[in-house]
Amino acid sequence: MSAAVSHVPPRHLAFWPAGVPVEPEAITETLPQRLAHVVAEVPDKPAIVYGGATLSYAALWRRVEALAGWLQGAAGVQPGDRVLVIGQNAPQWVVACQAVLRTGAVALPVNPMCKREEIAFLAGNSGARVALAAQELLPQLRPLLGDAAGQIRAAALWCYAEAIDASSDEGRALPDWVHAAPVALDDARLSGFEAAISAASTQGLAPPPLPADPNALALLPYTSGTTGQPKGCRHTHATLLASLTASAAWKPLRRDSVVLTVAPLFHMLGLQNGQHLPLIQGATTVMLPRWDARAAGALMERHRVTAWSAPPAMVLDLFSQPETAGRDLSSLALLSGGGAAMPDAVASMLRERYGIVYQEAYGLTETASFLHANPPQRCKRQCLGVPTQGVDSRIVDPVTLQELPAGEVGELVTHAPQLMLGYWQAPEADAASFIAIDGRRFLRTGDLASVDEDGYFFLRDRLKRMINVSGYKVWPAEVESLMYAHPAVHEACVIALPDVQQGESVKALLVLKPGTPVGSEGLTPADVIAWCREHMAVYKAPRQVEFVASLPKSGTGKILWRELQNAHAAAPSSVTAARENA
Repeated sequence: MSAAVSHVPPRHLAFWPAGVPVEPEAITETLPQRLAHVVAEVPDKPAIVYGGATLSYAALWRRVEALAGWLQGAAGVQPGDRVLVIGQNAPQWVVACQAVLRTGAVALPVNPMCKREEIAFLAGNSGARVALAAQELLPQLRPLLGDAAGQIRAAALWCYAEAIDASSDEGRALPDWVHAAPVALDDARLSGFEAAISAASTQGLAPPPLPADPNALALLPYTSGTTGQPKGCRHTHATLLASLTASAAWKPLRRDSVVLTVAPLFHMLGLQNGQHLPLIQGATTVMLPRWDARAAGALMERHRVTAWSAPPAMVLDLFSQPETAGRDLSSLALLSGGGAAMPDAVASMLRERYGIVYQEAYGLTETASFLHANPPQRCKRQCLGVPTQGVDSRIVDPVTLQELPAGEVGELVTHAPQLMLGYWQAPEADAASFIAIDGRRFLRTGDLASVDEDGYFFLRDRLKRMINVSGYKVWPAEVESLMYAHPAVHEACVIALPDVQQGESVKALLVLKPGTPVGSEGLTPADVIAWCREHMAVYKAPRQVEFVASLPKSGTGKILWRELQNAHAAAPSSVTAARENA
């Protein structure tokens, strides 16, 4: 047994980036106040470039102010209320999120791949009664419209085509769904996004005063736990800005930066790095509706992109495109990301061919994304980096919670100014997730890691049962719970498999109900995969399904998922199975 150690001053300070303050910035403002300052300073500067159209900071702010007026005056949104924001990347997503914050309400970002049942849970659990969404979400939202608790009483739907220049090369290159015309709205509780903005002037719907309390709740992103029940992470303006100001200083990001935003805005990587960070710096965002490697390369070259935050899968995809080799990407000064380890061969290729160092970092939804980062002048590969400004991370024994020496593997726990307040109305989850060390509150991340003699952290394994699909967290218990709704499923166990494209993929091992016909005359694994894709977000749905006679269980009847995980990772079974390659 390893001996516990007393905490000592951080070793990584010897490698601290020059010019970056060691202590975190004191947060005295809210996000809308920060944005208002930027708008006053650079009103005509491009804020967002999207589909050949440019939105200046002044124009962005006018739309934010107007929509905030509609939210308060027409939709009845009050400070502290939760508002769903759902859709693919678009200027309207940014306006929607900023307008929610402008009213003093709380933005709840939702994955647009979520199905009706998943959106219904988020609305019901959070108490959200208003939604701002892309129009393709109407089929999922329509059944939720109503006046009772847990239902949506008002929604404004945007049309992507209204934000692009369809006559430009960049506009024409976007997929057909971006060009779709506005849909007809036949319910009084529904409004068009542009109509809602116009209503601010025609009906005199003025926004409320700028929210001034940095400790007020601002964001409620949901993340799942080992029980499979999604939980909302309570972030304030202060916790979000603590992450943002530290990230801006570390990278660094400046007013003349041009940021490529392709990571989804509903995800913390995209929301913080692709939306909030450029906005509070007065930088320009070049945005794609969703990932497209060829389009991303063209935009980087045309707009002289200087900064890009992306998971390794996106980076690998871009630099695997034949035409990328002929593009001038010399403007790209910062390439950073996390969510999975960057393969060493890819890191070497980036350094040797393009002179680019991929700066790996580490963060969680619970920490507003930015937490650890590699010092730019001394990056270590496949490394979580070092704790950044004001962050105190340690490795502890998962059972005794005693700190472990360098080199020992244990659970990574962290205390930081960007740490969330706690989970939304989940005191049991808070009790299990937070511990006190030296009189301060630390989050148990559930990640098994070690720290080397220089104070750099390395991920080793996961204490929690979680699958990482292209940076998205998939919790097997949640997927299993959804799969039990299939009429033929008797028992289910979901495990992870290595995946070259996604890092990991989801596999389901199923025991079918007695008498269920299978094969050509009955149910097939492909049928189950199709059913899953109809009832849960695509990234959660298993890409492999296997029918088995039984699942191993413990003496108390619990399915031995780790035994199955290890067995299938080592030697995949040859019994009836199917793979979804989409």
